[in-house]
Amino acid sequence: MDLSPRKGVSEGEIAGQVSSILELATLAEKVEMMSGHGFFAQIRESGGRLSAHPYRAGGGCERLKVPAFYFTDGPRGVARGNSTCFPCTMARGATFDPDLERRVGEVMGVEARAQGCNLSGAVCVNLLRHPAWGRAQETYGEDPWHLGEMGAALAVGIQTHNVVATVKHFALNSIENARFQIDVKVDPRTLREVYLPHFKRILDAGCASVMSAYNKMNGEYCGQNRELLTDILRTEWGFDGFVHSDWVLGVYHAYAAPAGLDVENPEPIHFGEELAAAVKSGAIEPRVIDTACRRILTTLYRFATAEDPLEEYSIDLVASPAHRAIAEEAVLKSAVLLKNDGALPFDKTKVRRIAIAGRLATIANTGDNGSSRVWPPYVVTALDGLKDYLGDASVSFAGDESDPASASAGAESADAAIVVVGYTARDEGEFIPGDMSGEDSAERQQRSIGGDRDNLGLAPDQIALIRKIAATNPRSVVIVVSGSAVLMNEWIDDVSAVMQTFYSGMEGGRALAKLLFGNVSPSGKLPFTVPASPADLPFFDKNAASIEYGPYHGYTLAEKSDRMPAFAFGYGQSYARFAYRALKARRSQSGIEAQISVTNLGKMEADEIVQLYVGFPGRVVDRPKKLLRGFERVSIQPGEIKTVRFDVSFESLRWYDVATRTWRLEPGTYFIYGGGSSRDEDLLRCEIIL
Repeated sequence: MDLSPRKGVSEGEIAGQVSSILELATLAEKVEMMSGHGFFAQIRESGGRLSAHPYRAGGGCERLKVPAFYFTDGPRGVARGNSTCFPCTMARGATFDPDLERRVGEVMGVEARAQGCNLSGAVCVNLLRHPAWGRAQETYGEDPWHLGEMGAALAVGIQTHNVVATVKHFALNSIENARFQIDVKVDPRTLREVYLPHFKRILDAGCASVMSAYNKMNGEYCGQNRELLTDILRTEWGFDGFVHSDWVLGVYHAYAAPAGLDVENPEPIHFGEELAAAVKSGAIEPRVIDTACRRILTTLYRFATAEDPLEEYSIDLVASPAHRAIAEEAVLKSAVLLKNDGALPFDKTKVRRIAIAGRLATIANTGDNGSSRVWPPYVVTALDGLKDYLGDASVSFAGDESDPASASAGAESADAAIVVVGYTARDEGEFIPGDMSGEDSAERQQRSIGGDRDNLGLAPDQIALIRKIAATNPRSVVIVVSGSAVLMNEWIDDVSAVMQTFYSGMEGGRALAKLLFGNVSPSGKLPFTVPASPADLPFFDKNAASIEYGPYHGYTLAEKSDRMPAFAFGYGQSYARFAYRALKARRSQSGIEAQISVTNLGKMEADEIVQLYVGFPGRVVDRPKKLLRGFERVSIQPGEIKTVRFDVSFESLRWYDVATRTWRLEPGTYFIYGGGSSRDEDLLRCEIIL
């Protein structure tokens, strides 16, 4: 019988078709739909390369002509073939540009379809609790509101082309090395106010699937945690999509199915014969299987029967010129200028000879080598980008960390020196143990990659390189490549300018040259707080068996403990200069309406990221000093004034009452802050009574 999806059918017809499949499918066929198949064989076939093939990840019944989901990562672009490699997610978080992120998602959707995939794992929004987290580069930052807005935009973009987006890792997954066993203790209020609201925002935007996390929450693994997968996700939030496990070790018992997990990936370890046997013995009710399959199939058929925006998804769309242009736009908007003593932008009439130093200036360094790795057709390095911009004769490679004295001598006579420092996949990234590589046991240990950072600063040889070059060339600019915060206090006073570019993708070097010479002003803002000291951060142990997550981290912790960060959340300089005035707020029927005006006092057009924060009465329960509740990127001409308006809903101001299990709005005086960063000196303030 042919029960394959047909284009243009109604929701009712989809429901009827799914019911027919469930009536006709055997228990074995239903259980088969609840797991992935073929992953380890494909890994061996590809020589260990992740995502070399589309992975079958749920659904599928050959006898009834039911299609399956085919999965691809990842957050930097489609991890298949030679796809467009965008700046890492953290870099795109620094753009504070949901419209751009939606377009990035559309590119991912197109390129996934063109390469045989219909399920994407690109929406990674675990909260950055501590900058040592090795997988920080895969998320957008530390703030739940920001995470939700950016992740929702990406999910909408991906699903535009009928690729199902997965939001991950649900939940509390903010330590990498210990992710397979760590038990995260968290109270119900902190869970709902800090670690879950961004997931809900993304699901409310239509994201159709969820990937569970490896770690435990309050004693139970997330992949079989009924409180997370049923009580919160389905009952409290009304989510009607499907949940699948993370890859390998995401499920430990067949009872994950009645707990709310629908698909075990990548292979049927517990959802194969063990699950079928549990149903036959009466340990698990048959309706559990039918419910899971209905969720899987309904989602699958909704997307498979919808009309596609494009008539054809051909392979020539992958890494096309239009897609590469969006990748470059993301670099230009994400770079964060942290310091500038007048060295930037370079003046072409005065800066004719540039020396560039550092090993990272010469290598393709797009991020970690785990599941998010993208294999683009090319990568423009910093050295290549400057040579393309100025010509080979005007740019020289002075040397690297192996010989700082020689590199300093090579940079001394240049009009300006650029030092590229930071990290690679060896220093931070997804931790993949060797025994998950599919290789022979003798090779497993040496194939382990990634992990959490032990040091939040630069390596000693990189610091030595910076200091040597800065001592001989007064126009020294440092480019920092990393996935999250880097401590710079040891060397930042020695240099003229610092720009953080994160892992900037395939077009990073080309965009860097344009930023340095002022074709475009840097406009990125930090999506995290850079502490003055590691002592200012929450407790972090990458090998911990158990840890407690409290309500404060990042800028909320810095303000709660009255500790001044090195760089504040939302901070970033520009080649222009912006002035704020006329912050106003009024109560509306649905919440608070606020507006603020910003003027470009500089000499060039530039983008500014206008931020709105709300402070709470804080008399009934303890609350942070303020929380981000709006942001907007605006492009402003010299002398131009723009007024930016925000709508803040009552819902976004409520706190979770554990005793009554309800969300409550505290009456009293609320403080509205508007400006260019979370720093007090960058904000205007007004009050409103609710």
